[in-house]
Amino acid sequence: MKFENKVAVVSGGTRDIGKAVVLKLASEGAKVVINYCNNEDNAKATQNEVQALGGESIIVRGDMSVKSDVEALVAKTVEAFGGVDVLVNVAGGLVARKTIVEMDEDFFDHVMRLNVNSTFLLTKYCVPHMKSGSTIVNLASLAGRDGGGPGASAYATSKGAVITFTRSMAKELGPQGIRVNSLCPGVISTTFHDTFSKDEVRKNIANATPLRREGKSEEVADAVSYLASGDSSFITGENIDINGGLAFF
Repeated sequence: MKFENKVAVVSGGTRDIGKAVVLKLASEGAKVVINYCNNEDNAKATQNEVQALGGESIIVRGDMSVKSDVEALVAKTVEAFGGVDVLVNVAGGLVARKTIVEMDEDFFDHVMRLNVNSTFLLTKYCVPHMKSGSTIVNLASLAGRDGGGPGASAYATSKGAVITFTRSMAKELGPQGIRVNSLCPGVISTTFHDTFSKDEVRKNIANATPLRREGKSEEVADAVSYLASGDSSFITGENIDINGGLAFF
């Protein structure tokens, strides 16, 4: 078991990619801290699935862009499991598609807090409880590489910041033996695209992808597992694309 006796914190861990990550790490032996913000039913359902796998977990409500919530989550993690071996920063979102004319400062700041501040805060408060050999995996996006689709400039900017933050943390935390990488997913079949992308657009993108389909949350979770494990022990500071060949960087 890759993560036997390891503790994994997963923000936004109750649906789509976050849930898939929780279940993947739990299936490989990790004790998982499942963070959610709004939907307690989803959190309990995810925890039940972890239990069905024979895994151990706790669920912790909190907005990871709020310092006090992050501090509380880390405290509960340490109380339950003693420390943190794996941090996966999934929490984030697009919020809405808005052009530069349509968005105001409050909207832009909200998107940045949701995607960047959450990653910063969880990293800041987990690191003191991480020892050499620990890992951090951030969820960035293809949008952070190419600027995103229509009305996604704030989201793309925030994910570009996550990419840069990943590189900075790899340099800063490397001497402590902590590796930091990110994944940059393309179009993955999730409620994100169910909400924000038109079916016709998704079909066109899938047809333009060499593999001729959208990705799956489980495929992203597999990549997270690899980056979080000792299998990738000499990989740090990488922002790895997972988009079916849609774009190369």
